[in-house]
Amino acid sequence: MNETVLTALQWYGAAAGVVAALIVSLNIGRRPTGWAFVIFVTSSLALIGWGFLNEESEGIGVQNIVLLVINLIGVWRYLIMGKDPKEEKA
Repeated sequence: MNETVLTALQWYGAAAGVVAALIVSLNIGRRPTGWAFVIFVTSSLALIGWGFLNEESEGIGVQNIVLLVINLIGVWRYLIMGKDPKEEKA
């Protein structure tokens, strides 16, 4: 695989993860948090690709498969599901 592509996947995955974590940590609302999870999804996809295309990085690929599932749950919960279930009980 082209070394430039591998480097781009690695650095995009890292940078996108940092940006998404910052957005979540700011706690500025459901929609921004949901979009942060979308960014996390793209980060996981990049790191899955990098992990399995780069020698000796399979562990990062496997880890990001699990994180991809968690991030998709976040997208569902914050963007697709709508209102917070706790708010409906109140």
